[in-house]
Amino acid sequence: MGADNLTYVLIIHRVEDYAKWKLLYDEDGATRKVKGSKGAQVLQNTNDPNHLVVMTEWDNLDSAKNFVESEDLSKTMQEATVVGRPAVFYLEEIEKTDY
Repeated sequence: MGADNLTYVLIIHRVEDYAKWKLLYDEDGATRKVKGSKGAQVLQNTNDPNHLVVMTEWDNLDSAKNFVESEDLSKTMQEATVVGRPAVFYLEEIEKTDY
């Protein structure tokens, strides 16, 4: 992994109530930023608004793991009506194309 590469975290999960999840996700934004998040994208399944994909950018893998694997995030996800165990992937961009 190059020194200039960002780390990405891709989380796929279902929620019981998108509006409640979104409220808590937004409230947790300041915590993500302090912990090293550089921003995020939230994607919603067009066939199921409670099926979400969240991609966050991080300075490095350690910061990402410290946040994602924290007890605080686990509690927030429970409160935010996340159903089951989310799929979590730690990713590194290796190529970007215009096609």
